[in-house]
Amino acid sequence: MKKPELLAPAGGMEQLAYALYFGADAIYLACDKFGLRQRAQNFSLEELLGAVKLAHEWNARVFVTCNAYAHDKDLEELPAYARALEEAGVDAVIVSDLGVLSIIKQYAPSVALHISTQASVSNAEAAKVLYGLGARRIVCAREMSLEEIAQLKRSIPEDMEVEVFVHGAMCMAISGRCLISDYLTGRSANQGHCVQPCRWEYVLEETSRPGQYFPIEEDESGTYLMNSKDLNMLEHLDKLIEAGIDSIKIEGRVKKAFYVATVVNAYRHVLDGENPELWASELETISHRPYSTGFFFGEAEQSCSADIYTQLYDWVGEVKTSAPRNDGRFDVEVYCRNRFYLGDALEVLSPYASLFSLTVEGLCEVFADDVHVPCEIANKAMGVYSIISDTELHPHDILRVMRKDPSQKN
Repeated sequence: MKKPELLAPAGGMEQLAYALYFGADAIYLACDKFGLRQRAQNFSLEELLGAVKLAHEWNARVFVTCNAYAHDKDLEELPAYARALEEAGVDAVIVSDLGVLSIIKQYAPSVALHISTQASVSNAEAAKVLYGLGARRIVCAREMSLEEIAQLKRSIPEDMEVEVFVHGAMCMAISGRCLISDYLTGRSANQGHCVQPCRWEYVLEETSRPGQYFPIEEDESGTYLMNSKDLNMLEHLDKLIEAGIDSIKIEGRVKKAFYVATVVNAYRHVLDGENPELWASELETISHRPYSTGFFFGEAEQSCSADIYTQLYDWVGEVKTSAPRNDGRFDVEVYCRNRFYLGDALEVLSPYASLFSLTVEGLCEVFADDVHVPCEIANKAMGVYSIISDTELHPHDILRVMRKDPSQKN
């Protein structure tokens, strides 16, 4: 059976580079207009040129999100923006608004049109209508079951692709079309400014009893509403492949590079035939809420614990260089991401090898003119340090250390 595309998020150039390094087939990102993640770093049009160039060098494609719901005043800049995307060489644009679709089609005719999950496509007839308008991929509504997705795939034109989210945060509204953020704060989720009020702590207060609060569901930490679990389909990729899904998508354009690298690496190994049970624990290492399988096999689960994120590991180093020594070992220079100490047990995340450990030996701070000064701690952000390794490492390999408190906030 055809292996689906692995589609990764990139909130900035660093996330994009790590997604490519760890095996993404395609990247989705946004510029500073028309996307739904305005809190992400995002890309200027100038930066987009570099992003597309880098991705294409890795034989990966770039999809740009234009999935905000537009008002008339928003559309004035869209024709010029569409032409700029086409000139930059992007491979597809992800849209939800039919007006935006029409303008992109007119002003960027060589760019493929993908329909965002924000459009809430949940049946084949809707998909066929959008196909007639020029769309060639549907990002399924998150509320669809796997059985419904398989049926949709069988019922649409053969050259129309189906994409589904497989990992990351779940919105509590219909495919993310939420009004709560706008209502409570004046910041519209449908235009990229969501403040995630579904993660807040709430109580009920009866108008005739001011100051008296009533719980809905309570645990030892408090009372919470509307707080969904994170999606995780790593152990069910075989079922998605059987359903004929063309692309599996990782949520997370506001996530850091460590998160993107770890998740992409796990899904890449399983897509390439490795046992998912061997990689499931990897997804516990990064910041996440309790996992579920979303709506794929029934109703999605909710968590009554607000913002109970756990993260087992911290990213402490990025490999800069690795050079052989006369004794058969390797001198490794790393950029410091978080503090680590002489004697620490670190784990190495690399696309070139299974996960392995090393002990920090020969720790030195590296200064100009290649001066190495022995030290006990690496603690200068993005400073260069050297260690000795028994195993060859590669530029951009990740060094991580286990947290003492997995529940601490980032």
